[in-house]
Amino acid sequence: MEKSESKNTYPKSTSEALSKIYRYCAYQDRSHREVKNKLFEYGLRSNQVDEILSQLISEGFLNEERFAKSFVGGKFRMLKWGKVKIKRELEQAGLTPRCIKSGLAEIDQTNYLITLKSLIKKKSSQLDAEGPRIKKGKIARYVIGKGYETDLVWGMLNEIFN
Repeated sequence: MEKSESKNTYPKSTSEALSKIYRYCAYQDRSHREVKNKLFEYGLRSNQVDEILSQLISEGFLNEERFAKSFVGGKFRMLKWGKVKIKRELEQAGLTPRCIKSGLAEIDQTNYLITLKSLIKKKSSQLDAEGPRIKKGKIARYVIGKGYETDLVWGMLNEIFN
C-alpha cells in the first residue's frame, strides 16, 4: 500500500501544484495551453487553474511570445523545419497570430534559404541516379514535407538543377 502512494506524483494541494508548475515552466518555455493541460492533469478545478495561470503570467513564468520565439528557433536550427510546418505547430499550440508572426520573425531569411539549399543538396546526394524529373519530385516532396513553401522549393530546385 505504501509503495503505490509514493508513485502518485500529483500534488495534493494548490500550493504543491504551484510549486510543481513553477519547475515545469522554468525547465523550458511553455505555451499557455500546455500549462493549463498540466494543471488539469493535477486535478485542479477551472477557477484554480485560471488563478495559477494569471499568477504565472504576471510573474513572467509564462510568456507566449517568448515561447513562440524559442520554439521557432529550436525547430528551425535543430530540426531544419520550414516556416509552414512551424506555423502549423504554433497554431496547434493555440498561439495568437501576433505571437506566431513574432516567432517566425526570428528566422533570418538568408539562413532560411541557405538551409533550404543544403537540405535539397543533401537529399539529392542520397538519391540514386534517376531521371531528373523523378529526382526533383522526390526532393520537392521531402523539403515541402519539412515545411518549406512550395513556390520557394520549386524555385530553388530549378535554380540548382538548371
